[in-house]
Amino acid sequence: MAEKDQEFLGYVVAAIVDNPDDVEIIRTVDERGVLLELTVNPDDMGKIIGKAGATAKALRTLLRVMGAKYDARFNLKITEPGGEDSDRTYAPRADTAQSQPAQESPVPEPETEEMTAEDIKSKAREGLEDLDVEI
Repeated sequence: MAEKDQEFLGYVVAAIVDNPDDVEIIRTVDERGVLLELTVNPDDMGKIIGKAGATAKALRTLLRVMGAKYDARFNLKITEPGGEDSDRTYAPRADTAQSQPAQESPVPEPETEEMTAEDIKSKAREGLEDLDVEI
């Protein structure tokens, strides 16, 4: 008998795809929690991933909410079915925001020292000198 998380994911995914009979969910449990491996018809992969991964992210969010209710951790792995890329999977990037250093921003950081109104006007005048504009 399928677990509640597996039934829930199957119900939601079947409502999204055009080929609900091709939906397959394999459930495994390990020390990191419950892993749900989702396989759908190749024609439905775009619907499951969504634009910029929005649908996949929403499915993972729903599973996270369910995990909070049942005091468990659910992970979703979307596996591309058959074909030459059958080993390709769509899994969440594991805490990349926390594990990788922040990239340098192209926008310069604001100066930390406080500037007076006169300092700001002076800097603005310096930038406009070559435009022959007075402020």
